[in-house]
Amino acid sequence: MSTPASSAMPTLDQVRDWLESVPDPEIPVISVMDLGIVRGLRWDDDLLEVSVTPTYSGCPATRVIAQDIEAALREKGVSKLRIRTQLSPPWTTDWLSDKGRARLEEYGIAPPSPSGGPKACPRCQSDDLERISQFGSTPCKAHWRCRTCLEPFDYFKCL
Repeated sequence: MSTPASSAMPTLDQVRDWLESVPDPEIPVISVMDLGIVRGLRWDDDLLEVSVTPTYSGCPATRVIAQDIEAALREKGVSKLRIRTQLSPPWTTDWLSDKGRARLEEYGIAPPSPSGGPKACPRCQSDDLERISQFGSTPCKAHWRCRTCLEPFDYFKCL
């Protein structure tokens, strides 16, 4: 693995920090870093390579995410850049950060749970829940309702 040729080039930690501000286009309260889709950063001489794994291979936001990452890095002065789509290993909800899970819940989306359904309503924390539909606002979410507060909510499916 090569390192930056000049000390003026940003460190990979700086790049990670910058990418913390790039939102997922479908769930703007979570960054691409917290979503866990940025799988690799490396310098190849003066070229920065960013490897991105989409949440699923047919994700319609993949192109937008790559464009948003590129725009954010170019804005910070990175002129030589390659965004690489990495399909293997496939993305899993295990890659979501704890901060990302908390942000999903604050936003009203129940974070993924190994049990296959939400643990609690993201609004009132009740565990008296019912699934409305296996299909939510995006393919990676299901639609649920809380029987206590009667509010519907999305559940981020465990993948």
